[in-house]
Amino acid sequence: MTEPIVPPGSPASERPTGGPPSSSTICLPRGEPTPQETVAELDKYIIGQEKAKKAVAVALRNRFRRRQLEESMREDVKPRNILMIGPTGVGKTEIARRLAQISQVPFVKVEATKFTEVGYVGRDVDSMIRDLIEVGIRMIRTKKMSTVSLKARERVDERILDILLPQAKDHHPLSGFHRDSEKPEDVPIDRMETDSMVRTREKFLAKLKAGELDEKTVEIDVTESVTPVVEVISQSGVEEMGFNLQGIQNMLGNMFPGKQRRRKLKVREAREILYHEEIARLIDHEEVQREAVLLAEESGIIFLDEVDKIASSYISKTGPDVSREGVQRDLLPLVEGTTVVTKYGMVKTDHILFIAAGAFNVSKPSDLIPELQGRFPVRVELEKLSAADFKRILTEPQNALIKQYTALLGVDRVTLSFTPEAINRIAEIAQQVNTTQENIGARRLQTILERLLEEISFQAPQEIQGPHSIDHKLVDDILSPLLQDQDLTRFIL
Repeated sequence: MTEPIVPPGSPASERPTGGPPSSSTICLPRGEPTPQETVAELDKYIIGQEKAKKAVAVALRNRFRRRQLEESMREDVKPRNILMIGPTGVGKTEIARRLAQISQVPFVKVEATKFTEVGYVGRDVDSMIRDLIEVGIRMIRTKKMSTVSLKARERVDERILDILLPQAKDHHPLSGFHRDSEKPEDVPIDRMETDSMVRTREKFLAKLKAGELDEKTVEIDVTESVTPVVEVISQSGVEEMGFNLQGIQNMLGNMFPGKQRRRKLKVREAREILYHEEIARLIDHEEVQREAVLLAEESGIIFLDEVDKIASSYISKTGPDVSREGVQRDLLPLVEGTTVVTKYGMVKTDHILFIAAGAFNVSKPSDLIPELQGRFPVRVELEKLSAADFKRILTEPQNALIKQYTALLGVDRVTLSFTPEAINRIAEIAQQVNTTQENIGARRLQTILERLLEEISFQAPQEIQGPHSIDHKLVDDILSPLLQDQDLTRFIL
């Protein structure tokens, strides 16, 4: 997996400006994929669709190239948004999702049909930007947690030991340790007590780390923070925006302290609660928010699915077309570049990469309003899947469907295997059903496999265990009756 994309302004991306970049100032960051490397990584999960893979790989690389430009030019270089055109189930969503995983950047998938025009009931288009920031917050927080996790665990262990070993002179209640009444006369009492407590503390620390004290009961003060939530009336409805309590406490001098409540818990439970408290103390929440906003602004990806459902004739002005066109006009400033108000501050959308997708089997890309069409300069048409593609999808990807079902049944000690003839037959049936019924692409394979393995999955492990082979005859015996009955095919496959 690659390293996260470094936003401009961070130490890894700074370089002298004022002249053209030289080979000494531009260096390929560790893990920054080239277009060829991106396509090779996508090939592990997606079969075919080379044009779409190349388009997204170039778009990803252009973001890195932009960050190497002079600041005066950098702001003018806009992302080349992509419009994917193709039937459902051919890999449009998967390409975008895997692209975000490769580059480790905030990624949000939204459906255009969820949004409505200003004045109608539904989600506000700005909510996709707020969702993107939330994803960025989680990514940055997870990254910072990994850096302070060890220190937080050490602090938790010290706090647990303080509870288990109070500073009593005569005995430690939970340890059963009693001070030895016989001391050498040449050693001071204070020193003897200190040395003895240190040794006892070290013993208990070893037991604590080994899990030997997990069932001990301790009392801890738990901070229960109540985050104020306010309902903000947006243009298209009511949305909840929770105030960040940490930021309020920083600004208003802890005017909203969390409530303290004493609880009796097992040591293993107390350690987890205290661990999260220590993590919250060690992480600078304002810094997390700043980095998340910057990461989303410079490297975020929004996948806008079913964009063809909001396309309509540009001439028609009546009926639901009014609302559809209104959604397009609401999307336009986001794609073009605007500033959205979030609870983490102002977020600019100028350099967020938008990838739109739709089947366009009823409407056409030209049915979108011209302004929105112009904001998606890269057009990619994805190809329909053939029987040969289905065969590859079943076996080649890193976590192919057959590998998934084999692993699932392996949990119940069923060793599942498919003969090459069986795989060919499954691919042929998928192609046949997609031709005679609605074409749902590769999703048809999962429907067929579920039907094929239904009895085996139900009977395992009580009645079926050990090796079990799926051959051509078994596939025909189970699926052929469904293929012959068109009504059953329509409803079952």
